[in-house]
Amino acid sequence: MSKQHKGGNVTRTVREIAEPFARELGLEIWDVEFVKEGAEHYLRIYIDRPEGVSIDDCVNMTHALDKPLDDADPIDGNYILEVSSPGAERPLKRDEHFEKYIGSRVMVKLIRPLDGVREFKGTLDDYDGGDITFTSDEGKTFVFKKKEASYVKLDDFDAYIK
Repeated sequence: MSKQHKGGNVTRTVREIAEPFARELGLEIWDVEFVKEGAEHYLRIYIDRPEGVSIDDCVNMTHALDKPLDDADPIDGNYILEVSSPGAERPLKRDEHFEKYIGSRVMVKLIRPLDGVREFKGTLDDYDGGDITFTSDEGKTFVFKKKEASYVKLDDFDAYIK
Protein backbone atom coordinates (compact mmCIF):
# COMPACT_ATOMS: atom_id res chain seq x y z
CA MET A 1 0.00 0.00 0.00
CA SER A 2 1.25 3.48 -0.76
CA LYS A 3 0.49 6.28 1.71
CA GLN A 4 1.37 9.85 2.54
CA HIS A 5 1.95 10.70 6.19
CA LYS A 6 -0.20 13.67 7.23
CA GLY A 7 1.70 14.35 10.45
CA GLY A 8 1.04 13.29 14.01
CA ASN A 9 1.42 9.90 15.56
CA VAL A 10 0.84 7.12 13.00
CA THR A 11 -0.04 4.44 15.54
CA ARG A 12 -2.50 6.70 17.35
CA THR A 13 -4.16 7.69 14.07
CA VAL A 14 -4.40 4.08 12.91
CA ARG A 15 -5.83 3.00 16.29
CA GLU A 16 -8.50 5.70 16.01
CA ILE A 17 -9.40 4.49 12.52
CA ALA A 18 -9.37 0.80 13.48
CA GLU A 19 -11.27 0.84 16.80
CA PRO A 20 -14.81 1.37 15.40
CA PHE A 21 -14.30 -1.43 12.86
CA ALA A 22 -12.94 -3.73 15.56
CA ARG A 23 -15.99 -3.04 17.75
CA GLU A 24 -18.32 -3.82 14.82
CA LEU A 25 -16.56 -7.18 14.45
CA GLY A 26 -16.69 -7.91 18.20
CA LEU A 27 -12.95 -7.32 18.58
CA GLU A 28 -10.70 -4.96 20.51
CA ILE A 29 -7.46 -3.39 19.38
CA TRP A 30 -4.69 -4.75 21.60
CA ASP A 31 -1.86 -2.76 20.03
CA VAL A 32 -0.71 -0.99 16.86
CA GLU A 33 2.91 -0.91 15.71
CA PHE A 34 4.55 0.80 12.77
CA VAL A 35 8.07 -0.57 12.35
CA LYS A 36 10.82 -0.85 9.78
CA GLU A 37 12.41 -4.27 9.37
CA GLY A 38 15.12 -4.41 6.75
CA ALA A 39 13.89 -2.48 3.73
CA GLU A 40 10.20 -2.97 4.56
CA HIS A 41 7.79 -1.00 6.73
CA TYR A 42 5.10 -2.93 8.60
CA LEU A 43 1.86 -1.68 10.07
CA ARG A 44 0.87 -4.32 12.60
CA ILE A 45 -2.52 -4.29 14.22
CA TYR A 46 -3.03 -6.77 17.04
CA ILE A 47 -6.65 -7.70 17.73
CA ASP A 48 -8.18 -9.58 20.63
CA ARG A 49 -11.44 -10.99 21.92
CA PRO A 50 -12.21 -12.91 25.12
CA GLU A 51 -12.72 -16.25 23.33
CA GLY A 52 -9.56 -15.84 21.25
CA VAL A 53 -8.85 -14.63 17.71
CA SER A 54 -9.39 -16.75 14.62
CA ILE A 55 -7.84 -16.46 11.18
CA ASP A 56 -11.26 -15.29 9.95
CA ASP A 57 -11.15 -12.44 12.50
CA CYS A 58 -7.78 -11.33 11.10
CA VAL A 59 -9.02 -11.55 7.51
CA ASN A 60 -12.25 -9.69 8.31
CA MET A 61 -10.37 -6.93 10.12
CA THR A 62 -7.90 -6.59 7.24
CA HIS A 63 -10.74 -6.27 4.72
CA ALA A 64 -12.59 -3.79 6.96
CA LEU A 65 -9.48 -1.55 7.20
CA ASP A 66 -8.25 -1.59 3.59
CA LYS A 67 -10.40 1.27 2.27
CA PRO A 68 -10.47 3.41 5.47
CA LEU A 69 -6.66 3.30 5.69
CA ASP A 70 -6.37 4.16 1.98
CA ASP A 71 -8.82 7.05 2.44
CA ALA A 72 -7.13 8.41 5.59
CA ASP A 73 -3.67 8.03 4.04
CA PRO A 74 -1.79 8.20 7.41
CA ILE A 75 1.61 6.82 6.32
CA ASP A 76 4.38 7.99 3.98
CA GLY A 77 5.47 5.45 1.40
CA ASN A 78 4.74 1.78 1.08
CA TYR A 79 4.02 -0.57 3.95
CA ILE A 80 2.73 -4.06 4.62
CA LEU A 81 -0.43 -4.37 6.71
CA GLU A 82 -0.51 -7.31 9.12
CA VAL A 83 -3.45 -8.10 11.40
CA SER A 84 -2.96 -10.79 14.04
CA SER A 85 -3.54 -11.92 17.60
CA PRO A 86 -1.10 -10.68 20.24
CA GLY A 87 -0.61 -14.36 21.20
CA ALA A 88 -0.60 -16.19 24.52
CA GLU A 89 2.69 -14.57 25.60
CA ARG A 90 1.37 -11.16 24.71
CA PRO A 91 3.44 -8.12 25.64
CA LEU A 92 1.83 -5.83 28.19
CA LYS A 93 2.33 -2.27 26.96
CA ARG A 94 -0.65 -0.07 27.73
CA ASP A 95 -1.93 0.83 31.20
CA GLU A 96 -5.10 -1.19 30.61
CA HIS A 97 -3.02 -4.29 29.76
CA PHE A 98 -1.22 -4.14 33.11
CA GLU A 99 -4.43 -3.44 35.02
CA LYS A 100 -6.25 -6.36 33.35
CA TYR A 101 -3.54 -8.88 34.20
CA ILE A 102 -2.75 -7.99 37.83
CA GLY A 103 -2.32 -11.32 39.60
CA SER A 104 -1.13 -13.08 36.44
CA ARG A 105 2.16 -14.81 35.74
CA VAL A 106 4.53 -12.69 33.69
CA MET A 107 8.04 -12.68 32.26
CA VAL A 108 10.03 -9.50 32.77
CA LYS A 109 13.24 -8.39 31.08
CA LEU A 110 14.78 -5.25 32.53
CA ILE A 111 16.99 -2.85 30.59
CA ARG A 112 19.51 -2.76 33.46
CA PRO A 113 20.13 -5.67 35.84
CA LEU A 114 18.53 -5.64 39.28
CA ASP A 115 20.65 -7.51 41.84
CA GLY A 116 22.69 -8.77 38.87
CA VAL A 117 19.67 -10.25 37.06
CA ARG A 118 17.79 -8.88 34.04
CA GLU A 119 15.19 -11.59 33.40
CA PHE A 120 12.57 -12.72 35.88
CA LYS A 121 9.43 -14.84 35.99
CA GLY A 122 6.76 -14.37 38.60
CA THR A 123 3.53 -12.55 39.36
CA LEU A 124 2.37 -9.07 38.43
CA ASP A 125 1.19 -7.81 41.82
CA ASP A 126 0.20 -4.24 41.03
CA TYR A 127 0.40 -1.46 38.49
CA ASP A 128 0.11 2.19 39.44
CA GLY A 129 0.73 4.91 36.88
CA GLY A 130 3.83 3.30 35.38
CA ASP A 131 5.10 1.65 38.58
CA ILE A 132 5.08 -2.14 38.34
CA THR A 133 5.09 -4.30 41.48
CA PHE A 134 6.28 -7.81 40.74
CA THR A 135 7.09 -10.87 42.87
CA SER A 136 9.65 -13.23 41.34
CA ASP A 137 9.36 -17.01 41.54
CA GLU A 138 12.14 -16.79 44.13
CA GLY A 139 9.82 -14.76 46.38
CA LYS A 140 11.49 -11.36 45.98
CA THR A 141 9.21 -8.37 45.44
CA PHE A 142 10.41 -5.59 43.16
CA VAL A 143 8.97 -2.23 42.19
CA PHE A 144 10.23 -0.69 38.97
CA LYS A 145 9.09 1.79 36.33
CA LYS A 146 7.51 0.45 33.13
CA LYS A 147 10.13 2.36 31.13
CA GLU A 148 12.87 0.35 32.91
CA ALA A 149 11.63 -2.90 31.33
CA SER A 150 12.56 -4.13 27.85
CA TYR A 151 9.35 -6.11 28.06
CA VAL A 152 6.70 -7.53 30.36
CA LYS A 153 4.86 -10.48 28.79
CA LEU A 154 2.27 -12.96 29.99
CA ASP A 155 3.97 -16.19 31.01
CA ASP A 156 1.26 -18.77 30.80
CA PHE A 157 -1.75 -19.56 28.70
CA ASP A 158 -4.11 -19.53 31.71
CA ALA A 159 -3.51 -15.77 32.07
CA TYR A 160 -4.51 -15.29 28.42
CA ILE A 161 -8.08 -16.43 29.03
CA LYS A 162 -8.60 -14.10 32.01
